Amino acid sequence: MKNKKQIIYIHGGETFKNRKDYLNFLKEFEISLEKKKRWQREYLDKELGKSFQIIRPEMPLGFNANYEDWKIWFEKYINLANDNVTLIGLSLGGIFLAKYLSENKFPKKILATFLICPPYNDTFGGFKLKSDLSLLEKNSKNLFLMFSQDDDVVPVSHAEKYRNKLKNAQIIIYKNKNGHFRISKFPEIVKIIKSLS
Repeated sequence: MKNKKQIIYIHGGETFKNRKDYLNFLKEFEISLEKKKRWQREYLDKELGKSFQIIRPEMPLGFNANYEDWKIWFEKYINLANDNVTLIGLSLGGIFLAKYLSENKFPKKILATFLICPPYNDTFGGFKLKSDLSLLEKNSKNLFLMFSQDDDVVPVSHAEKYRNKLKNAQIIIYKNKNGHFRISKFPEIVKIIKSLS
């Protein structure tokens, strides 16, 4: 797989102040047997084609996430990554990558990092960002943060909080991405990924 361009995609998750809140979430969570089409799965595979290898780690305890757990698991995948890897983090996966890349020198060359609707600060589960995010930009020369004005989970105001901390990041704000990027197609990210590869 050395000749394929690699993408590591980190999914979102939930954090909670305490176990009671977590159990409440589980009780209230509505499940459905309907298959949802999301851009991060079949669509991304199809649009990028066979020249890309998309690695999707299943992060531990997605419904009750903890940064330290995710860090241990993520570092196992870093060892399998090639130089010029692209990183994509959605929601909690976005703040995870922001925190990790702002606190750790990444051992491989990163072609691009996409943080999609990352909350600026998630104070639970250890995902709180430090005030200095400069290493995030040093680790990734092509840094994209994407937000949607109609996001009902991570308000677009979080874009400004990142803008105040990052000098060279490209912050893109879409008018409508069906709330929290609950979309089946995402041609904009495919276009950028292809243009950088």
